[in-house]
Parts: sequence; structure tokens; C-alpha cells
Amino acid sequence: MLQFIYRIQPTRPEMLAEGPTAAEESAVGEHFAYLEKLTKSGIVLLAGRTLTSDALTFGIVVFAAESGVEAEKVVRRDPAVEKGVMKAELFPFRVALLAQGWTGSPQSQTKP
Repeated sequence: MLQFIYRIQPTRPEMLAEGPTAAEESAVGEHFAYLEKLTKSGIVLLAGRTLTSDALTFGIVVFAAESGVEAEKVVRRDPAVEKGVMKAELFPFRVALLAQGWTGSPQSQTKP
């Protein structure tokens, strides 16, 4: 399996600063469920986002796929990308170092 990373950003940055529309909120919920499913199936290795709410905010998804074509399908099928709420850039990637036994928890993170 090859590894890839995609970087996503809101197409409307105000979504984070001013709040999402109902359609954006729905698409982001579907996006999270999609990534959660891919994580449980072992495709997504890591997903997260910056804790900022400005135009520089972005998220990343590190995942495995059989080929570049399959990787593109993973990105295009992301509901937030599919519905135009997020724009995505795909890159070939290789994890070089990974901490064994890391127990970091998303719940332990706080906004700066």
C-alpha cells in the first residue's frame, strides 16, 4: 500500500469564524463520518485540523491506497469535497517516523 496526504481548506473561510450554514454543517458532519469509517477500516492513518479560524486554517488526512487513482477516489468521495464545502490537494506521502504506543487524545487538546 502507498501512502498519501490530502490537505483540505474551507471554500468559505467565514464558515469557521462566523459559523457554518446548515448545508456546510451537514457536509462537515458527513465528512467526519466518512473519515471515521475509513479510519476504522484501516485506510485513514491520521486526520485532524488546525485549531485556528482564519483563512490559513486547514486539515490533513494521511491515508493508504493501492494507487494514485485510488487515492484520488478517496479524496473525491469525501462529502465535504464532493459538496464543495472544502477544497482538497492530494500529495504522495510517506510516514518516516511514528511514535509507538502514542496515547495522545483529541479530547486533551484545547484551543490556543
